[in-house]
Amino acid sequence: MTADDLFGRIDDEDYPAYTMGRAAELLGTTQNFLRAIGEARLITPLRSEGGHRRYSRYQLRIAARARELVDHGTSVEAACRIIVLEDQLEEAQRINAEYRRAAEAAKPSATP
Repeated sequence: MTADDLFGRIDDEDYPAYTMGRAAELLGTTQNFLRAIGEARLITPLRSEGGHRRYSRYQLRIAARARELVDHGTSVEAACRIIVLEDQLEEAQRINAEYRRAAEAAKPSATP
Protein backbone atom coordinates (compact mmCIF):
# COMPACT_ATOMS: atom_id res chain seq x y z
CA MET A 1 0.00 0.00 0.00
CA THR A 2 1.36 3.40 -0.95
CA ALA A 3 1.21 6.66 0.97
CA ASP A 4 -1.28 7.93 -1.62
CA ASP A 5 -3.57 4.98 -0.81
CA LEU A 6 -3.40 5.81 2.89
CA PHE A 7 -4.10 9.51 2.35
CA GLY A 8 -6.99 8.59 0.05
CA ARG A 9 -8.57 6.63 2.89
CA ILE A 10 -8.19 9.56 5.26
CA ASP A 11 -10.25 11.74 2.93
CA ASP A 12 -12.75 8.98 2.06
CA GLU A 13 -16.08 9.75 3.76
CA ASP A 14 -17.18 6.13 3.27
CA TYR A 15 -14.08 4.38 4.59
CA PRO A 16 -15.10 2.37 7.69
CA ALA A 17 -12.37 3.68 10.00
CA TYR A 18 -14.16 3.72 13.36
CA THR A 19 -14.86 0.80 15.67
CA MET A 20 -18.19 0.70 17.45
CA GLY A 21 -16.59 1.76 20.72
CA ARG A 22 -14.78 4.70 19.14
CA ALA A 23 -17.89 5.73 17.19
CA ALA A 24 -19.99 5.70 20.37
CA GLU A 25 -17.32 7.71 22.17
CA LEU A 26 -17.14 10.31 19.39
CA LEU A 27 -20.94 10.65 19.35
CA GLY A 28 -21.26 10.72 23.12
CA THR A 29 -23.70 7.84 23.03
CA THR A 30 -23.80 4.14 23.79
CA GLN A 31 -23.01 1.15 21.66
CA ASN A 32 -26.63 0.07 22.17
CA PHE A 33 -27.75 3.27 20.43
CA LEU A 34 -25.59 2.40 17.42
CA ARG A 35 -27.02 -1.12 17.42
CA ALA A 36 -30.55 0.30 17.57
CA ILE A 37 -30.11 2.58 14.55
CA GLY A 38 -28.48 -0.34 12.75
CA GLU A 39 -31.47 -2.55 13.53
CA ALA A 40 -33.74 0.24 12.27
CA ARG A 41 -31.64 0.11 9.06
CA LEU A 42 -30.68 3.76 9.19
CA ILE A 43 -27.03 2.81 8.77
CA THR A 44 -25.40 -0.51 8.00
CA PRO A 45 -21.85 -0.65 9.30
CA LEU A 46 -19.28 -2.70 7.47
CA ARG A 47 -18.07 -5.78 9.30
CA SER A 48 -14.38 -6.46 9.81
CA GLU A 49 -12.97 -9.91 9.10
CA GLY A 50 -13.55 -10.69 12.77
CA GLY A 51 -17.21 -9.60 12.52
CA HIS A 52 -16.84 -6.29 14.35
CA ARG A 53 -18.85 -3.27 13.23
CA ARG A 54 -16.89 -0.47 11.54
CA TYR A 55 -18.35 2.99 10.82
CA SER A 56 -17.47 5.67 8.28
CA ARG A 57 -17.48 9.43 8.86
CA TYR A 58 -20.62 9.65 6.69
CA GLN A 59 -22.38 7.10 8.91
CA LEU A 60 -21.28 8.97 12.03
CA ARG A 61 -22.88 12.17 10.70
CA ILE A 62 -26.15 10.31 10.18
CA ALA A 63 -25.90 8.75 13.65
CA ALA A 64 -25.24 12.20 15.13
CA ARG A 65 -28.42 13.52 13.52
CA ALA A 66 -30.37 10.57 14.93
CA ARG A 67 -28.92 11.20 18.37
CA GLU A 68 -29.91 14.86 18.15
CA LEU A 69 -33.52 13.90 17.43
CA VAL A 70 -33.55 11.27 20.20
CA ASP A 71 -32.08 13.77 22.66
CA HIS A 72 -35.08 16.01 21.89
CA GLY A 73 -37.55 13.25 22.78
CA THR A 74 -38.08 11.45 19.47
CA SER A 75 -38.07 7.66 19.58
CA VAL A 76 -35.21 5.89 17.80
CA GLU A 77 -37.55 4.43 15.19
CA ALA A 78 -39.19 7.80 14.49
CA ALA A 79 -35.80 9.54 14.34
CA CYS A 80 -34.59 7.03 11.77
CA ARG A 81 -37.74 7.51 9.68
CA ILE A 82 -37.41 11.30 9.85
CA ILE A 83 -33.82 11.13 8.62
CA VAL A 84 -34.77 8.84 5.73
CA LEU A 85 -37.61 11.20 4.74
CA GLU A 86 -35.30 14.25 4.98
CA ASP A 87 -32.85 12.49 2.67
CA GLN A 88 -35.61 11.60 0.20
CA LEU A 89 -36.87 15.20 0.22
CA GLU A 90 -33.38 16.54 -0.42
CA GLU A 91 -32.94 14.16 -3.35
CA ALA A 92 -36.34 15.10 -4.81
CA GLN A 93 -35.48 18.80 -4.54
CA ARG A 94 -32.16 18.18 -6.28
CA ILE A 95 -33.88 16.33 -9.13
CA ASN A 96 -36.52 19.06 -9.47
CA ALA A 97 -33.82 21.71 -9.69
CA GLU A 98 -32.11 19.72 -12.46
CA TYR A 99 -35.40 19.46 -14.37
CA ARG A 100 -35.98 23.21 -14.00
CA ARG A 101 -32.48 23.99 -15.31
CA ALA A 102 -33.00 21.63 -18.25
CA ALA A 103 -36.40 23.17 -19.02
CA GLU A 104 -34.94 26.68 -18.89
CA ALA A 105 -32.08 25.66 -21.18
CA ALA A 106 -34.53 24.09 -23.67
CA LYS A 107 -36.75 27.20 -23.92
CA PRO A 108 -36.26 29.18 -27.10
CA SER A 109 -34.74 32.53 -26.33
CA ALA A 110 -37.14 35.44 -26.71
CA THR A 111 -35.66 37.89 -29.20
CA PRO A 112 -37.59 41.07 -29.92
